[in-house]
Amino acid sequence: MKTLEDFQETINQCVRCGACQAHCPVYMETGREGSVARGKIVLAAALLAGTAELDDKMRKEMSLCLLCGSCVMKCPNQVPTDAIVGAVRRQITTDHGLSPLGKGVAAVTGSKTLLKTLSKGASLLSPLLFATIPETSGLRLRFAPESLKMRSLPPIPRRSLFDRIPEFLEGEPGKDTVGIFAGCALTYLYPEVGELLVRLPHHLGYSVFTPKAQGCCGMPACSSGNSHLLTTLHQTNTAAFTDHTTKLILTACASCHGMLHAHPAGDFSPSAAELVDIHVFLHQQGLTDRLAALPRWPQRPRVTYHDPCHLRSAGVTREPRELLQALPQVEFVDMEDAGLCCGLGGTFAVTHPDVSRAIGDRKLNGIKTSGASLIASSCPGCILQLQDIVNRAGLSIQVVHTLELIHQALTEQPK
Repeated sequence: MKTLEDFQETINQCVRCGACQAHCPVYMETGREGSVARGKIVLAAALLAGTAELDDKMRKEMSLCLLCGSCVMKCPNQVPTDAIVGAVRRQITTDHGLSPLGKGVAAVTGSKTLLKTLSKGASLLSPLLFATIPETSGLRLRFAPESLKMRSLPPIPRRSLFDRIPEFLEGEPGKDTVGIFAGCALTYLYPEVGELLVRLPHHLGYSVFTPKAQGCCGMPACSSGNSHLLTTLHQTNTAAFTDHTTKLILTACASCHGMLHAHPAGDFSPSAAELVDIHVFLHQQGLTDRLAALPRWPQRPRVTYHDPCHLRSAGVTREPRELLQALPQVEFVDMEDAGLCCGLGGTFAVTHPDVSRAIGDRKLNGIKTSGASLIASSCPGCILQLQDIVNRAGLSIQVVHTLELIHQALTEQPK
């Protein structure tokens, strides 16, 4: 795993041009140099030169980053500021230990048993649950009602993804086996979407392997600077995918895809198999043409699409849109600023809730002018944030995963 020293050469490639200022969601809200990529590169360079320390001010500046990658995409020299910030956060953890929030993230994402237990409790916000959590626990910081006040949250399903599907589904003779990396959100928060991730490739004739031993992708650990947990999760996930030979591993969570596919901090892929976003896979399988051939529904509500940062930075923007355009039961329209970050940023929404909400509210103009009654996205975190944004604005708009609309088109009759 790369350390800050490993980024010395790329840090020197920053020419301080300021192109990042126009694209950093956090800088747009704070207007502070330390919030933007250029400022963070200067701070990282000072750390390497020994002219700055990992004091409280430095830790605050490094926490003010969504790790969305918007700056990297627009940087003329492609300086990986998100990875550099991650390296600084890991150094902070090494020198000062995990923050209370980081400890909470480690406790939850590092323990499948705890994740399953919490999800079985039906609600992470129940008073009974919080009565059993110590005052000093990072879980209180991550999920406490005061940190989630006024936020819309879905009910926690009692049955996880692994309670709903077999580990292996046999496909048609001669078809390859595809692996499924579900991730925490599709396993415990939106298992009905996780099930579609499994069922759709099987519907196309593929054998599907969804190892129940898989764990978190590591994005929360990366965000909190927990190198040890990152390594442990990578080892767990690598071991989980050894039972079956797969040519592809499919994801339907943009954050998981961003963590496991060519991450600049290191190789966290669970296998040598190619990691592919489900939209790209379905598009390659000809599903777009199949959907376009279905009879059009008489009543077609308008749907728009939000680009998750970690798919947009990977170049996955065309396939979700073409699938949505082909759907018979909805009318697709692109919205203004579809690629603007929603502001969730995982734990960023907890550590900086006001900034997170303000960034999210920048989406409202594009959402309203689109005239859509549905917003589709391909990231559970974005879905969570977007639903909160429209609910707080008093809009009657539902936010769904693209797979839910695809499934509806394939299984329901025109209405």
